[in-house]
This record gives sequence, structure tokens and C-alpha cells, in this order.
Amino acid sequence: MAERNAPKAQADGRLRAVIETITPSVDGGRFPAKRIEGETVVVEADCFTDGHDGLRARLLWRAEDEKQWQEMEMRPLVNDRWRGSFVAGAPGRYRYAVCAWVDHFESWRNELARREDPEDILIAALVGAELIGEAAGRAAGADRKRLQEWSASLRAEGSAESLKTRALDEPLAALANRYPDRSLTTCTAEMPLEIDRALAGFGAWYELFPRSASPTPGRHGTFRDVEKRLPYVAELGFDVLYLPPIHPIGREKRKGRNNALATKPGDVGSPWAIGAAEGGHTAVHPDLGSPADFRRLVAKAKQHGIEIALDLAYQCAPDHPWVKEHPSWFRSRPDGTVQYAENPPKKYQDIYPFHFESGDWQALWEALKGVVDFWIGEGVRIFRVDNPHTKSFAFWAWMIPEVKRAHPDVIFLAEAFTRPRVMHRLAKVGFSQSYTYFTWRNTAAELTQYFTELSRGPGRDYFRPNAWPNTPDILPESLQYGGRTMFVSRLVLAATLSANYGIYGPAYELMDNRARSPGTEEYLDSEKYELRHWDLEHPESLRAIIAMVNRIRRENPALHANESLRFMPTDNEQLLCYAKSTADGSNQVIVAVNLDPHNTHTGWIELDLEALGLEPGRAFQMHDLLTGARYLWQGARNFLRLDPARTPAHIFLVRRHVHREQDFDYFL
Repeated sequence: MAERNAPKAQADGRLRAVIETITPSVDGGRFPAKRIEGETVVVEADCFTDGHDGLRARLLWRAEDEKQWQEMEMRPLVNDRWRGSFVAGAPGRYRYAVCAWVDHFESWRNELARREDPEDILIAALVGAELIGEAAGRAAGADRKRLQEWSASLRAEGSAESLKTRALDEPLAALANRYPDRSLTTCTAEMPLEIDRALAGFGAWYELFPRSASPTPGRHGTFRDVEKRLPYVAELGFDVLYLPPIHPIGREKRKGRNNALATKPGDVGSPWAIGAAEGGHTAVHPDLGSPADFRRLVAKAKQHGIEIALDLAYQCAPDHPWVKEHPSWFRSRPDGTVQYAENPPKKYQDIYPFHFESGDWQALWEALKGVVDFWIGEGVRIFRVDNPHTKSFAFWAWMIPEVKRAHPDVIFLAEAFTRPRVMHRLAKVGFSQSYTYFTWRNTAAELTQYFTELSRGPGRDYFRPNAWPNTPDILPESLQYGGRTMFVSRLVLAATLSANYGIYGPAYELMDNRARSPGTEEYLDSEKYELRHWDLEHPESLRAIIAMVNRIRRENPALHANESLRFMPTDNEQLLCYAKSTADGSNQVIVAVNLDPHNTHTGWIELDLEALGLEPGRAFQMHDLLTGARYLWQGARNFLRLDPARTPAHIFLVRRHVHREQDFDYFL
């Protein structure tokens, strides 16, 4: 631990070191960069000075609630760029900075190494003796004594050659470098860093409606029914089970089936119309069970390796208790009625949005945070947030850090299908993950451009994508008309392009492709408005391929992050090819997908052999993890054929050639 030299404001005109362009940096340090616990945090900066003097630079970091800094020496790259790194610790807020100073000692040694004139060497030896003596003054014990002796030896008489040899002693130089003169150190401002737990960086989400979990058609499902569904979700290989709102549903202006304005007896309404006589955001729908039943579900899920995520929908039904208790929290219209939610031409008469410009905004903020605090107390650590882009940025910038300060393991997923800058702002102010435009990216060009932007663009330091091919609100046209093949290919794309992905099931694995009407993305007989019964044992279910894809994801660390994603050219626009690898290259995965669900396509792909660490003249094996087939490839240019009737995709594990006489497996 460093006990001193913490970054501080600089006002000394003698400071000559310059530090610029530090990365990672989100808006100049206004917002934290994000990393995952155990991940190596790489920090770079431009560090230089005037003239020809050398520099030293150090990276400093600490947890936000700690006073002492840890530090490590940074190393120069090229063109005055320096790099340092540290391993991210436990989840929480951290700070880091870069400090640099003119290194008079090493500057002296570098100059001395080039000197040839004996007189110059003799004078230089005396200069070095002073510098080493100063270093001795900063040392103690045996180190001080050795440095004092070295300093004295450079003042002693001797030939220029012997003095030069003595001055350039490498072990003694290393000792002196342990005690540098940092009195004139330039430090950057402290930069914020958010460390999240592993599930924020890599996970598979499964969404289901608890009320449709009953094995009996027509019966309202319960938390106990969801319990019985847990082995199924675990078999599919999902990490997170996301539940739409579980609260009482409003009766006033309740929506009927297929979003009808008029209800019929037995209509259950939309779970997002939260609140009724039974309570609001901290209550559970009585037909689902009791609070104790919910807590039991959370515990049972953990036994299956699954975490429960709750929908956080900050809105109220007209009969939510808060509507009467806090009328100022809602916007009133000139006719005296409360403004309901709208997204023209869509109308949500059963939902009242909160008024974030209310004069009573402080109480509103505290109440909304109280909802999160309550469910954290019930064992929930993951929240999928409904339409966060329709709520105040200032509120999120306050609420999320406040929650995570006390509970750094909490994860917030933003359901923000909105403008790019709005999505990115939400990520900056605290959201751990965000939905993406993947749902509407279908061509090779669209997918390449978008996921290159996500993995290599500026947002890579703070924006974590979570790719969903469908949601209860969105049945994209591709799934309506692409058949089974399209469901499989979109699954593979979502699960391998993004480290985080999710599906809305059982609609996905049972390939529900019925739209309410042509040209819409709304499901016919949507679960948002009625109970559904799903035949999980249907012979056409995709449950086997989903389980296989999730197993492949778990077993291949290359798929656990996004930064390594690289697209590879093909000569057929219907074939998309891309690679991911671990930092050390020990695990490399290449994915090839036929984007046309109806026709077989062939083509040549160009592999980046250097990036893959492959020798141009050496054969390598491509092991298809979906089918078990193995192919022998050689060189950068290789032929590909994908028949959607058999499989629309390959997920290849690259196995390099090794020659081992003791067995017959020549590829690892």
C-alpha cells in the first residue's frame, strides 16, 4: 500500500511532467468506467516532458472508502504512451490515477552511458554521487548504507573508465530506483471506476410470466408453480430467471385480451399496471402467493444456480394507493384527469407515469428508492428496469449509486429501446446492462457495424449490451416469417455476439410466431393481457438446442466477454463470420451463420491467422460444437457451406496442430 503520493491538485510551476489522454475515461472522469471483479484493469496515458529527460510513471488505485493507495510502475509503449494494470477487486466503487515525474537519476545514467570524454565522465560521476546520496536519504537500513557507499565511491579518485563502470552498475541502479525523488510529481485527477460482480458481465436470462406457469390450463399460476419450473430453466442453462411485475394489478381501466379497452370476466390485466386495493410496488399479487412464497422461490432458485430478477416498473395503475395518497406525484391534465402513459399511437390508459418535475420530488425519489430497498431485503439482487428512458436521468444518477453503495452486488438492466445517446446516458449514470438494437439488426452489414461499435467503440468502457431476440412486447418480423431456422440462428447470434443475452420464453423455444396483425410486432394472444398455457414437452421445442448453446457458452471463456469480437470477411453477404478469443489465446471460437433461413449458401471466408495465432502453412482443426463434426482447414481462405435444413450455424472451436506421438489426437 502506498502511504503517500496520492493524487492532489497541482499548482507548482516546477512540475514538468505532462499527462494526457488517460484511458479508460468516460466523459473525462465524470462517470465511472466499468469492469468485472477479477478482470485486469488496463490503464494507459500519454506521459512526456520537455527536452530529453526521462520519465517515470505510476498507476495508483484504491477502493473509494479506503484512504491508502496501491500503486504499480507503468511501462512505456511507443510514442510516449504508458501502460499499467491491476486486477479488479470486490464489487464496489474505486478510484485510479496516473502520476509521473521527471526521472533525473535515469536521465543521468542514460546520458552517462553515451559519454566518452574523460573529463565529462568525471564531472558526471559527481552529479551521480549527489543524486544517489539523495536517494540514500530516502532509504533506510541496509539499503541506505549501500547507496551511501555507492555515492562515496563515485566521489573517490579513479579512472574515467572505472568510474563509468561503477556508475552504471545495474543492481545498484535498481536499488536506487526503489527510492525515487517524487517531490515534483504530476498527478491526474482521480478517475472513477465501477467494479461489478461476474454475472453483470456474463449471463443468460430467461423471462417467464409466473401467472402462466400453472400445469393446468386456465388456472392462475403461483410462485410454487414457478418453483416446479426451476429444473426446466436450469436444464436450459440460464443464470437469471426474470419475472415481469409480481404486484397487484389495477382494476380501473384494466386492459382486456390483446390490449382491448374493454374487459371481460376473468381478464387478468397487464402486470405493468401496478397497484390496487391489495397494495402497490412492495406487495405481491395474492393469486401468485404470499411474500413468504416469494422468498422461498428466491432461495429455491439459488439451489439450482439461478438468480431471480424482478421487473422494476416505476408507474401506477389508476387505483394504486399512491394515486390518492400523493396526487402531486402524477401529472394532471386541464380537465382534472391524470395523464396516462402514451407512446403515440400506442395508449396505455391503465398506467399513470410519475411526474418527475413534481414539487414533491424529493419524497417521490425516496419512495422509489424504497421499493428497491424493500426487494433487496426480500433477497433480490437483480432488477430489469422498465422504460428507464422515460424517467429522470437525475433520479437514476442518484438512486443507483445510493443503492450500490450499500449493496455493490446489485445489477440493473435497462429496458431502453430508445435513441442511442439516451441509452448510453443511462449506462453512464449507473445501469449495469442495457437492451440493444440487436432485435432489429438482421443483415451481415447491420450486425457487423452494430456489434463492432458495441465491442470497440467508446461505449465499451461503460455500456454492457444484453441481446434479446424477442420480448413480450416485441415479436420481430424475422421471427414471424423465418420459421424454426430463424429462431435457431437468432439464438446463436444473440448468445455468441454478446456476453449477456436473454429470451422471452416459453414463447421462444416453442417458436410462437403469431402476430396480432400484419405489420405489427405484437404477439397475438399476448401473455401481457391473459393467461397462457405452454406445452413444454412439445416435440418441436428448441429446448435441446438452447441447452446446448448455453453449455457451449459456459465452457468457452472466449464467449464470456465482448472486447475480442472480430468479424471476418466473406464473399457471400448471407454468411456472417466472426471470432472471439481469450486474452492469452488459449480459447478461440469462430461462429459462422447463414442469415437466409430458406436457402443453402456457400462462400469463402478470410481468417485473420495472425490474430488467431495460426501458422499459415500448418493445418488446424475446426471442431463444430453444435454438431460434433470436425473439419481440417489450412491457410486464411476457407470454404463454407451452410444448409439451413440441417443447421443454420457453426460454432467452431479452433484447435491448433500439435504433434504428439503418444496418442492420435494431434489438435488441442
